[in-house]
Amino acid sequence: MATVHEPAPSHDVAAIRPGDELDEPALRSWLVKHLPVLEGDMTVMQFPRGSANLTYRVSFGDRHLVVRRPPLGTVAAGAHDMGREHRVLSRLHEAYDRAPRAFLHCSDPAVIGAEFFVSEYRSGYVVWERVPPEVGTDADATRRIGLAVIDALAELHEVDPASCGLQDLGRPDGFLDRQVAGWTKRWRTVAEQSNLPDAASTKALVDEVGDRLARTMPRSQTAGIVHNDFKIDNCQFAAGDPDRVASVFDWDMATLGDTLADFGTLLNYWPDHTLPAGDVGAFVAASATRELDLPGRGEVIERYAGTSSYDLSDISWYEAFGCWRTVVILQQLYARHVRGESPDPRMAQRGEMVRPLARRALALLGGAV
Repeated sequence: MATVHEPAPSHDVAAIRPGDELDEPALRSWLVKHLPVLEGDMTVMQFPRGSANLTYRVSFGDRHLVVRRPPLGTVAAGAHDMGREHRVLSRLHEAYDRAPRAFLHCSDPAVIGAEFFVSEYRSGYVVWERVPPEVGTDADATRRIGLAVIDALAELHEVDPASCGLQDLGRPDGFLDRQVAGWTKRWRTVAEQSNLPDAASTKALVDEVGDRLARTMPRSQTAGIVHNDFKIDNCQFAAGDPDRVASVFDWDMATLGDTLADFGTLLNYWPDHTLPAGDVGAFVAASATRELDLPGRGEVIERYAGTSSYDLSDISWYEAFGCWRTVVILQQLYARHVRGESPDPRMAQRGEMVRPLARRALALLGGAV
């Protein structure tokens, strides 16, 4: 096993949130059995900023690992797939060095209450509300970080899945049809599970977006590795280097398919301060990066287009699709809060984003809002 020997930085972790505790004795026993190089006392801290999967830094002295499990409570079918994330990260690092390497997968929920996987720990900085001064302090640092994120996505889409044993990760043919059908099913399952304001009209609005996406679906141009949740706060930067993404996280939905779906997802999360307040494109999904002064949407599209031969004339459809997916995810998170399954207080606000994002998706598709 590749191990990390370094002082344990504390900027990216915190004490475990009440309700998110692990069975630490059981986890330690399992880890030591499968990784005999581990010895001594074990300490566990939590990466607190994620919204769904629970991620922990587990340390044995100066050896650090990451343990990741699904969220508490009811999990949507096919979501939060730790086995898939382990499979991807145990191979992708061979062709894409921004992917942390995964070591182990435990499918037995009896150990800590859910399946989980274990990967390497990488020290670095995730950009949230502002650029960490350790990454860059010059006036252009935010812009450089934005362009670096675009380049990291473009590089991923150039990876040949067969070069790292991921050629059978998914079925590219019919990818968009299955995606729209699958997210429609998830929406219908979760739509009645929480009491949103104006629930009936909100449901009708989200249904209309899904119907319009199905009717106007473009023809896929290319197939490759799709991260499926690529955004700035899933990227990590090394100290002093705002020009290159060092690591990309959250691969539990990764598959093979239309790579422009990834780009649409990123645009959905991208704050564009070149647009006037109230413009549909200025609204950003629930993300701490919304205040960052990043390059505008037009420049972002131009940067990505410069790395490929893709026709981006249908990019608004992909952005609307990414926006609509986010609507469903936010509803799932809010429903988990309503059921009392999540101790994270941020989940109470997720429902507030559903209707505005659905209106944004409809506008991107040319519908009246």
